Amino acid sequence: MTLRYPEQKLDFEGPGYSFDAKAGVGRPGFKGRHLLIEDKCTGCQLCGIACDGIAVAIEMQEVKLDRPHNKKNIWPAVDYGRCVFCGLCVDACPFDALVMTNEFELAAYDRASLKYTPQMLFEPAKPTGTVKTKIDPKKGVVTHG
Repeated sequence: MTLRYPEQKLDFEGPGYSFDAKAGVGRPGFKGRHLLIEDKCTGCQLCGIACDGIAVAIEMQEVKLDRPHNKKNIWPAVDYGRCVFCGLCVDACPFDALVMTNEFELAAYDRASLKYTPQMLFEPAKPTGTVKTKIDPKKGVVTHG
């Protein structure tokens, strides 16, 4: 499949990569920018601990949001200059608060722009693609539209 990037961009259908803790397996999906689900994060810091052995890309930051489930007011921030998109932080989260979206365009002109704060991670990904694709486990990547 050849695309004329940046005029044509992939727009993956469905959710990004996530982990099913009950089944103990990762759900297939694209590993792009992280999405932090504010209502589920308790500030347990397991995502940062999992990342420390690989890329040291997650730093826990104190942000006062007054959420009853996160009494410590500690939220993960991701440095995409260091992230290797392995998904171990998503696997480590016992509350399904961290998932990976299909957003893959994260380029920046300086390293400071690659550091995403917890507030930036709360924002859902914006679809920007023109070519609809779907990952089929038997056929691979299928395009339509």
